[in-house]
Amino acid sequence: MAEWLKAGVCKTLGEIPRRFESGLVLKFWEDSYMKDEIFVFGSNLAGRHGKGAALTAYKTYGAVYGQGHGLQGKSYAIPTKDEQIKTLPLQKIKKYVDQFIKFARLNPDMRFKVTAIGTGLAGYDEVDIAPMFSEAPDNCILPVGWRNYKQTSAHI
Repeated sequence: MAEWLKAGVCKTLGEIPRRFESGLVLKFWEDSYMKDEIFVFGSNLAGRHGKGAALTAYKTYGAVYGQGHGLQGKSYAIPTKDEQIKTLPLQKIKKYVDQFIKFARLNPDMRFKVTAIGTGLAGYDEVDIAPMFSEAPDNCILPVGWRNYKQTSAHI
């Protein structure tokens, strides 16, 4: 909070709730603390980033419309749906997750904020997707509880 005062976002600590409501504190936080994080989201192979976390990635993190997987801007797309926006089978999603994990390992200087891919619009349960990330390196920030899951053959 002191950094908000130093940066001129707020003049007093009492101003923080009002500034937070106006979005200024959130904007400062995003600019200061999230600039080194890559937003990892579930996508479709057509790259139509029109809903959910994909829309957030497109509007905020530089996801490229028409690009359905991989690094784009400050985001990384993991496909959970095909070109016709139909949910991919778990085995195919797992291949894309494995590609992402390999990329994260090759880029230890980057931090990846992984959203709960596949559990929203794709319709899978956390128990289906979370185990796919059991081998994710420490530079991946996973959704709460996902590191507790272990990969089993029943999940792929």
